[in-house]
Amino acid sequence: MGCSSSLVSLVLRTQRAERAVNVPAMVSTANPEQAKYWNEHAGAEWVALQDRMDRQLGPLGDAALEAAAPQPGDAVLDVGCGCGATTLQLAAAVGNGGSVHGLDISGLMTAVAASRAAEAGLGNTTFTTADAQDAALAADAYDLIFSRFGVMFFADPVAAFSNLLSAARPGGRLAFVCWQKPADNAWSAVAGRAVMSVLPPQPVPDPLAPGPFAFADPERIRSILTRAGWSNIATDPCVRSLQMGGSANFDEVVDVSMRIGPASRALVGAEPELRSLVVEAIRAALEPHRTPAGVFLSGVCWIATARRAD
Repeated sequence: MGCSSSLVSLVLRTQRAERAVNVPAMVSTANPEQAKYWNEHAGAEWVALQDRMDRQLGPLGDAALEAAAPQPGDAVLDVGCGCGATTLQLAAAVGNGGSVHGLDISGLMTAVAASRAAEAGLGNTTFTTADAQDAALAADAYDLIFSRFGVMFFADPVAAFSNLLSAARPGGRLAFVCWQKPADNAWSAVAGRAVMSVLPPQPVPDPLAPGPFAFADPERIRSILTRAGWSNIATDPCVRSLQMGGSANFDEVVDVSMRIGPASRALVGAEPELRSLVVEAIRAALEPHRTPAGVFLSGVCWIATARRAD
């Protein structure tokens, strides 16, 4: 990216947030690969595209919030809070008598989240840059632990959810949304197939490795949560139509598809000629789904809920 208005905005937001959140250069974590990824390339892209991604993912986040049912006065932990969209929604739901603590491995993103909360005048929010897997969380502190697509990246999911369990109050609730299989998610599969048609053969990824689709199997979700000590576990399907790139502008949709999603990791360090081929392949793949209101593709998820035993 060049010196765009998005990057200028990022710098200004980060400077305004310095008093609101401590942002280390790199998180100390048992998951250094994810810390590096989200504090460098991916974090910068999500910050630059935060408004568009919030619009794209909003329908699924709203469905997860409905299942979480935050109540006035609740203390909430927002895991993988990113740039703070769900943190702000949770803060409004719990009111001045409640509180929301946003936690994310990306310092770039927590800085923006803190800035957005300050701009909104939300005094009931705080933020920390850390990995929820081994973060020093206050014991028995939260009525609700929530996440919108922030829990699939743990190196040791059982350890992570055990740590989160210790932070929940007795009877405390857990609610998160995660992706089902990539082949079932048109938002990923359509562009993914286009990218793979251009690139040389790629290694088959480990489906259980940390990544967006690591929790595609509901049996695995239930096994992880059970071993971590959670009870009353449920995994309910959720399907929504997503406005790709959060925009009605087709060029912007293609741009977001290049910067976030299947093309993003595959094209790190790629030559301009290859990038051009991928752009054309993605445009051709998305064109049949184009409407005056934008490109709409399905997002297929699990909404997982659980409780800490009283």
